Amino acid sequence: MRPPRLAAREESDVLRRCVEALDPEAPADYRALAALLACKWARSRPRRVGLAGGQGAGKSTLGALIESACSALGLRACVLGLDDFYLGVEARRSLAARIHPLFETRGPPGTHDVAYCREAILALGSPGPVKLPRFDKGLDDRVGTRLVEGPQDIVVLEGWCVGAEAVDEEALEEPINSLERDEDRGGDWRRYVNTQLAGDYRALYRMLDQSVFLQVPNLHAVRRWRGEQERDRPPERRLDAPGIDRFVQHFERVTLSMLACSPGNAEVTVRLAEDHSVAAIQFREGV
Repeated sequence: MRPPRLAAREESDVLRRCVEALDPEAPADYRALAALLACKWARSRPRRVGLAGGQGAGKSTLGALIESACSALGLRACVLGLDDFYLGVEARRSLAARIHPLFETRGPPGTHDVAYCREAILALGSPGPVKLPRFDKGLDDRVGTRLVEGPQDIVVLEGWCVGAEAVDEEALEEPINSLERDEDRGGDWRRYVNTQLAGDYRALYRMLDQSVFLQVPNLHAVRRWRGEQERDRPPERRLDAPGIDRFVQHFERVTLSMLACSPGNAEVTVRLAEDHSVAAIQFREGV
């Protein structure tokens, strides 16, 4: 058995080498976080991990770094973006006509192809190519597929509402923002979202062995970070400030619920500061 100090030094060396293998242009905090998670997973070997956080939290950035960090440790990891499983524009229009007009906007639970996502996660655990969808947010529609070879050692499901839970019906009675007050007066949209969380999404999230939650400071930060993302898009596709506010309101109720519940439910909680840096990391005992 290795002496504790020697083991700790070896682990520190592995972590350092892992960080050095990552994109130097990526945020330093996220490189360190990705390396730390990969090193822990190399020992504990969770097969399926959830990665959640509010809009603009940096989930996609962290996901790409996690793939690279795992590769540096000899692990095959695939990050699935829940966003890539959005229903296409025609399917959402059909849903909007059948359930509620607000479902024409992608984002809330109910606008993903959850069955396809579950099938993909299962398939990535076995040998052979797996066809995964691609979604272009600029075009607001699916744009083909990509192939990933299985089996993968770790599959990470990344998305803003990964791990979100349904709430009591009573909590849905009063609108929480102008979108719900003006465009969901009867509450049909938010009740359907809640029903989806209690059904298909719950079954999807129960497939996960572990979850990582990026805890945003508040909704103000979400709006600001979303605005920063918009600046990276072509001018003709950018949302203006009122457009950003309306779009974020689609996510507000579930985001607030996750901020209240997920830090206590996730195996790893990463608290983010207003400047996007990592303020603290909390691991559940035994992780």
